[in-house]
Amino acid sequence: MARHLADLRPDLVEPFGAALPGARAAVLTRLWRALAFEPLPWIAERGNTAGGLTVRLADGRALHGPPADPFAVDGRVTRLGLAGVEYLDPAALVEDLGVPHGTVFAAELAGSVTSLALSRADTAAAPGPSAASWEWEQRVVDGHPYHPGCRSRPGFTVADELAYAPEHRPVVRLSLLPVERERCLVSGDWPAEWRDSGRLLLPVHPWQARHVLRLPVDGNRTEIGTGTGTGTGSGTATGSGNGEGNGEVNRQGDADGFAAHPLMALRTLAVPGGPQVKTALSARLTSSVRDISPGSIASSAIVSAFAEALTPRLGGLLHVTRTLGAACDGTPDLAAVIREAPEVYAGPGERVVPVAALAAAGSVLASSWLTDLAALSLGVGLRLLELGVALEAHGQNLLAVLSPDGRPVRLVYRDLADIRVAPRRLARHGLRLPDGFPARIVTDDVTALRRKLFGSLVAGALGAAAGSSEALASVLREAAARLPSTPDREALLGDPLPTKALTLMRLSPDVPGDRWTLLPPPLEG
Repeated sequence: MARHLADLRPDLVEPFGAALPGARAAVLTRLWRALAFEPLPWIAERGNTAGGLTVRLADGRALHGPPADPFAVDGRVTRLGLAGVEYLDPAALVEDLGVPHGTVFAAELAGSVTSLALSRADTAAAPGPSAASWEWEQRVVDGHPYHPGCRSRPGFTVADELAYAPEHRPVVRLSLLPVERERCLVSGDWPAEWRDSGRLLLPVHPWQARHVLRLPVDGNRTEIGTGTGTGTGSGTATGSGNGEGNGEVNRQGDADGFAAHPLMALRTLAVPGGPQVKTALSARLTSSVRDISPGSIASSAIVSAFAEALTPRLGGLLHVTRTLGAACDGTPDLAAVIREAPEVYAGPGERVVPVAALAAAGSVLASSWLTDLAALSLGVGLRLLELGVALEAHGQNLLAVLSPDGRPVRLVYRDLADIRVAPRRLARHGLRLPDGFPARIVTDDVTALRRKLFGSLVAGALGAAAGSSEALASVLREAAARLPSTPDREALLGDPLPTKALTLMRLSPDVPGDRWTLLPPPLEG
């Protein structure tokens, strides 16, 4: 990477080298968390020792490291010992573990280290008091707080990282690709300014245009010829990235694009003074290649209206950014969702900050902000769960509205694609699912509902903000004292805490869906 940086950003070569040891430790800390707590099939047993933790592998080798804290995010693990050999590099350790799918994972960890070092090398001053939420969002340098592949972006070059990754604060030019209206699946109201006679103009990320749609990109313009459905040639209709397209589609002409700022999700971008746009970007980010399925396009307006109708029951403490419009051409490769900007829900002097970015916003926060945030978010999350909706309230989806003196006073939630909804709980409150509601997110399974909320909000957002088991336990005790007792509240405080087994998922590419593990009850910290 240093060689490429010397050509692209010579000013970052020295800071990048200085950031590498800390980046290795940050990724090694995340990996040690997985080795200490996840149900990895090649681990036989774990046991505390005088100096820390010993993990014994099924082949008899022993792995030694410091005490493992599931909520540590500070890169405190700088070395691990395997069979008498000391490792500072997480990629080398995984390679020598010799576990199934470990070689690919090791390569991703190597990329995660270098990408994280690049992110840390390219930091900037904190945004000003009147900064938009996207400016705070771009302050999240380290990526996912607990995934060893926190900055892994296979398929991205150094130039791609600098051009498209939010932590580098680029302005990304999205093209508008004309697609015949009759070929499109549309939900909600597609903006009039993104229409052209009988065609819709779909926003396209430049990485997607080059690498998946195979469209020739010249500067900030995407040239679109007559598509033949191959997805690989010059000019062309969309393909699925594997050489198969979606049939004959006439997409002639070209359209000027617009500038936008990438957010933590990378494929979602903020339009200055306008909405946020989720684009199709078929690159692997941390655990999976994420797309925008036609099914999610079809149901997006229904789910958005359903969630919006519930918010009055929360006393004004939660707003959900509305889905304004969604469209695709029948494939996940060319799709877009347009959502309200979170700033819509900020009053005079208030600012909206993603929970994942609050640690970087310390200068604008009140001293008790974490306890206030925990009480606010748990109160809202548990109330919604009682009604029958489990939010995936991790630090990216959940945003805090801060008062002028830096106190969290309300919440904003975005991206409803992975919530869970329980019809029986809804029915107890006189509510029902609307027609056309997607079956994929419907469940009455109490375990699945609690996993969704507790795993994202407590094991994810609040745990990362606290930074240690002890700090999280202290915050939860004080916050819970402000909340009424319900079965869900008592389960949260007294039962083992569910969290996604992120490394197990990455090392199980043939097993679909989420995998889970249990952490000690959070009040034991």
